Amino acid sequence: MRKKVTLITGAGGEVGQALVKNLFDLGTSHLLTLDIRPLPEELGSYSTHIVGDILDKALLSRLVSEYEVVTIYHLAALLSTRGEFTPVTAHQVNVEGTLVLLQMAAEQSEWRGDPVMFIFPSSIAAYGMPDLETKAKYPHVREWEWNYPITMYGCNKLYCEMLGTYFSQYYRQLAAERPIMLDFRCVRFPGLISAFTVPSGGTSDYGPEMLHAAAKKEAYACFVRQDAQIPFMAMPDAVTALLRLARADRATLTRSVYNVTSFSLTAAQIQTEVLKAFPDAQISFEPDGKRQAIVDSWPADLNDHDARRDWDWQPDFDMERCFHEYLIPNIIKRYQP
Repeated sequence: MRKKVTLITGAGGEVGQALVKNLFDLGTSHLLTLDIRPLPEELGSYSTHIVGDILDKALLSRLVSEYEVVTIYHLAALLSTRGEFTPVTAHQVNVEGTLVLLQMAAEQSEWRGDPVMFIFPSSIAAYGMPDLETKAKYPHVREWEWNYPITMYGCNKLYCEMLGTYFSQYYRQLAAERPIMLDFRCVRFPGLISAFTVPSGGTSDYGPEMLHAAAKKEAYACFVRQDAQIPFMAMPDAVTALLRLARADRATLTRSVYNVTSFSLTAAQIQTEVLKAFPDAQISFEPDGKRQAIVDSWPADLNDHDARRDWDWQPDFDMERCFHEYLIPNIIKRYQP
């Protein structure tokens, strides 16, 4: 008999590491993790870890033959900035990898006679504001507004949201007998900031990069203007959002895709908070035109009313708590000799 498992793809990333630890601490048994690299040594005993590629269909077929997948947290992705250098590869990883997993989850749902829950983290990159005037005019964007992404990553995320909705509501709709559908649930994250993992190529990473550089006593040239503004969230709140959405009663959900957010800051405001903790920090601003254009296309803030209403979403970390209780103390500890 196959063992029931919770599968986490991209488990070695920033969100993945935090999610693995939280699920383990909550007593979730039988975690199965997948990444192209090993997990950090301190997480080694938390799961059965497979080093492999989500595009490897033979590997996924083997996993399905050995395990009954009950829940999937699909975190594996090629991020926004890196995706612009290799857009075809980004599409392969972000879309084709997701499509393979969705089909696998749909087949597993039908085989089990019970929906597989598929939790998908999307991104603020799914939005595309046409200019700064529009961005200022519409500061709190809803899920269905301004879905005109200008990056391959954003296009991928938006399309995968639609694929998830398709597989959970319309898959094989012309068949004589409709199958059991998977249970697709998605959160659109703002920029995420972690104290425990090093930034890994996201366009919103200028915030955490500024902090990590200051703690290491290294000069940092910020790649966006001082007035660049987007919403942010502490990593613990991102994990809370995923877990809370997964626990929500399906009957209370009015959407497949939900915005979540915490606070919105300009790059200059982040610099101010960094200098409070590291007065000698050397922070300059040298905007990169291409990355600046991406940040300018993202909303200044998100409207997460539906998540708050439908599944009691509420961030634990506002700006003050995020910087002064979570980020700064832990980053200082990280780089202490």
